[in-house]
This record gives sequence, C-alpha cells and structure tokens, in this order.
Amino acid sequence: MSTEATQTRLFIPALAPLYRGLSGLSYPMIRFFTGLILMPHGAQKLFGWFGGNGLQATAEGFATHLGLEPGMLFAALVGGTEFFSNLFLALGFLTRPAAAAIAIVMAVAVFKVHLANGFFWTGGGYEYPLLWGLIALALAFRGGGELSIDRALGREF
Repeated sequence: MSTEATQTRLFIPALAPLYRGLSGLSYPMIRFFTGLILMPHGAQKLFGWFGGNGLQATAEGFATHLGLEPGMLFAALVGGTEFFSNLFLALGFLTRPAAAAIAIVMAVAVFKVHLANGFFWTGGGYEYPLLWGLIALALAFRGGGELSIDRALGREF
C-alpha cells in the first residue's frame, strides 16, 4: 500500500503548511498548560494564594472532612505536589515522575473527595480531576518531549 493512500486528506489542503509548522507545538502546549492551570491549586493549599486557605486550614480540612491523618502531612504532600510537580510539568523537568505524582493526587481526589457527587463537575463530581489525572498519566507515559528541560539536558527519568 502506498504512503499516499494511508495519509489523511485535508478538507482545505492550503492549510497543510500551517498544520505542519504548528504541530510540533501541540504536545509542549498540552504539557505546559496542564502544569500552569493546575499549579494554582497547590498555591491555594500551601500559601493561601488565589483565595485559598493556606496550609494550616487545608491540613485541618483534610483531617476533619476527609479523614486524611495526619492532616499536615497530607496537606503538605498534596499542596507540594500540586504546586511543584505542576511547575516541573510546565517546564518539562523530571516530567515523568512529576506527571505520575499529579496523576496519583488526582486519583485520590476522584475517589476520596468527588466520587460520591457523581460525574459532572458542576455538582462537585469527579469529571474535572479525572480528566486532569488522565492527562497527567498520558504525560507520564510520554515524558518531556519537545521544548522541555528534560530534552535540553538530554536525559529523561
């Protein structure tokens, strides 16, 4: 079978150069913006930024409402993962372990916090953390890729 027969034909062939030129940015954009969008959740827990409660209140909430004891340890782990691992993810530094840690935190959020509320995020359900967890898992499988510190260093975890 010829290569030409297996290639997708574009509805607007004139866009082919644009797609070829920008396609190399698609994966770095997913990695960068996933980290950037999730990082403020850690800042809320650790520092009280963006309307968050800070570490002490987060620890108390983890202990009393979620049964995660010791609350301070879990608040620091979750807040630290959400802040620093997402920073690393955005930069493409230690991408696989950072993304795996995020996927684990999102899995805990699904099962410990949101599952009882059903699927839809509008009702506090697990849709949002499930989506981010699956994206993080996919990023853990693929690694830093193009435009990452991992690639610049020539090493990946």
